Amino acid sequence: MDAPARRRELRQRLADQRRALPPNARIAAAQGLRRSLEQLPEYLTDTRVAGYWASHGELPLNLAIAPLAGRGQQFLLPVIGAGKHLRFAPWQAGDDVQPNRYGIPEPAAPTELLEPFQLDLVFVPLLGFDRRGNRLGHGGGYYDRSFAFLNEQVRPTEPLLVGVGYAFQELPQVEEEAWDVPLDFIATERELIDCHPEANA
Repeated sequence: MDAPARRRELRQRLADQRRALPPNARIAAAQGLRRSLEQLPEYLTDTRVAGYWASHGELPLNLAIAPLAGRGQQFLLPVIGAGKHLRFAPWQAGDDVQPNRYGIPEPAAPTELLEPFQLDLVFVPLLGFDRRGNRLGHGGGYYDRSFAFLNEQVRPTEPLLVGVGYAFQELPQVEEEAWDVPLDFIATERELIDCHPEANA
């Protein structure tokens, strides 16, 4: 089996496993995720925090997002733009959303759209990951394309990229592609993984 076929099969297996999780397991994971993120100083202090609207069984961010407003932090959601480029719109509970081309909710009438480089901290969805910060996404390339500028910079820098997923999504190794943008941290319901421990030593 060639590499693209292997990736497709792996994506399908992980997506099926994620969708099969019962609601109580998702709620417990959301609680664990918040505890893991509380170990990351930037989560408690960064001004512009972007995330995602959980769909297709993704680990929900709702419990992690809830404290942000009280700390004076802004939460943003991705909006798909031209050329498969993501921009980010401020969103808070109660704001209207509408489905994008993939059926994922986006802010319906954003008053402001920020470029990826204007963000401080980004929670990145994933299907699979390894401890070196390599991510298996859904294959659309939106995040790699939008944050490609980080590959020209010494990491970690802003925005800090934190992959979010269930512990069972960890893989021994994700094969790297030239266009991949590695993650700085990965937060699961069990732990916060530092993908560049030597840089932070």
